[in-house]
Amino acid sequence: MSVRYRQPGVVLTDRRFTVPLDHSAPDGRTIELYAREVVASDKEDQDLPWLVYLQGGPGFGAPRFTGRDTAWLGRALEEYRVLLLDQRGTGASTPVNRQTLPLAGGPAAQAGHLTLFRADSIVRDCEAIRPQVTGGAPWTVLGQSFGGFCTVAYLSLAPEGLAAALITGGLPSLDAHADDVYRAAYPRIARKVAAHYARYPQDVERARRIADHLLAHDVVLPNGYRLTVEAFQSLGAVLGSGDGSHRLHHLLEDAFVRTPAGPELSDAFQEQVQARLSYAGHPLYALIHEAIYAQDERPTDWSAERVRAEFPRFDAAKALAGDEPLLFTGESVHPWTFDCDPALRPLRETADLLAARTGWTPLYDPARLAANEVPVAAAVYHDDMYVDTAHALTTARAIRGLRTWVTDEFEHDGVHVGGARVLDRLLSLVRDEA
Repeated sequence: MSVRYRQPGVVLTDRRFTVPLDHSAPDGRTIELYAREVVASDKEDQDLPWLVYLQGGPGFGAPRFTGRDTAWLGRALEEYRVLLLDQRGTGASTPVNRQTLPLAGGPAAQAGHLTLFRADSIVRDCEAIRPQVTGGAPWTVLGQSFGGFCTVAYLSLAPEGLAAALITGGLPSLDAHADDVYRAAYPRIARKVAAHYARYPQDVERARRIADHLLAHDVVLPNGYRLTVEAFQSLGAVLGSGDGSHRLHHLLEDAFVRTPAGPELSDAFQEQVQARLSYAGHPLYALIHEAIYAQDERPTDWSAERVRAEFPRFDAAKALAGDEPLLFTGESVHPWTFDCDPALRPLRETADLLAARTGWTPLYDPARLAANEVPVAAAVYHDDMYVDTAHALTTARAIRGLRTWVTDEFEHDGVHVGGARVLDRLLSLVRDEA
């Protein structure tokens, strides 16, 4: 049963759908998907086309907007009904976490279960619910980041379901292994860190001091998270957003307090750090992050950890032994992530088994993409910290008819901070109005 309610300028309807866990076994176990339908209050009774939004991640539910004039939503509501889909395993859809995964069985069964939460299954979910939402008409998809990966998979698996495809910061490589992704990423991350220190040179010493403290002390945050120096470095993931450098600076500036036992990391600092590092609200991200790049016989085998060893500048102990600035890291998941985070510790064996898994199926169909007939436009953020620009442009050239907007005005979160303008530009491109 759907529930309808109102916020300023919009009418919202909660929608729930039942879909197969495994679309190749439609008579087997099912899961529930949650989505929020949004329509402008002055268009509530109009027959409008649909736009479905696929969030970045993997492992994040759709944004919980309040009212109409937030990010890109207001522009979309000028002409669409919008469906904010919580992808399988996220948000209010059937959850995947340390509490629920044991329902699938032991670690081996859990790892097999998690293979069903990649882009191909999300596309099949969309196609399963589309007839119930649109009456069978194709819809427009807006894919941000990993949602863009899902959109390219949609163009590969079920282009007949799409009226148009809009992608922001989410053109994946069609054939790169996870190792290729991280080899391209670490130099890019180093550039972002250098830019941060150029803006806030005082943070060089602050970061070194915190890292030195962590190397000498066993710090456990209030929620049970073990804050190692590697975990501290991973706070650099925030540098991929438009205001990330400023937020990192504010976090570092008051890290210590004086105590009878000497300087210690303050409660306020620890509270902020655990909020940024904990995966309690989105464990699926950590579990399948490298699996979204797996497309052949090779395992991912903790790719980010292995490849990091090829870039010794990221070694905190070596940096502190000399006079090099500490390098933060970016969007990556490591074996130690599952040791540090209490929300992930029970799933360490499951994660190891998933990292060792072979025989992954392809997510994209290059031949079908080369023959694409769906109008597609993509915003490519120059030197995007999370998605390699060279990989993105290679894929753009491989999708027939795709039009790109390459810009350095935004970081990876451009669709949120530049919302209406970004969406308007992409709509103009798919309609040949720009």
